[in-house]
Amino acid sequence: QVQLVESGGGLVQPGGSLTLSCTPSRDIAVIRGMGWYRQTPGKQREWVASVVSGGATAYADSVKGRFTIWRDNANSRLTLQMNSLEPEDTAVYYCKGSYRGRDYWGQGTQVTVSS
Repeated sequence: QVQLVESGGGLVQPGGSLTLSCTPSRDIAVIRGMGWYRQTPGKQREWVASVVSGGATAYADSVKGRFTIWRDNANSRLTLQMNSLEPEDTAVYYCKGSYRGRDYWGQGTQVTVSS
């Protein structure tokens, strides 16, 4: 079993930046398919970005060029750097990872982009 704990959410003005972190309860080296998702009220959870063990990354078109995801193996942490934030980025952001064939989710962290 794995617990994923997100942190770093908050209130930021449009154009600002935030850094989200996800810390697993096990060594991140054994966690596969890590990524970030987000959800707003009344909508389905949507994929934002993901990174594989080898370091290859992928991004949703809506965040490409503004968000950066990486695995910090030394500190056993998944990070999402979010720049040029827009009101449309407002959502609860969730970390996801797979361990022994099962998907695990964090509890989510709220990101609000508003002036």
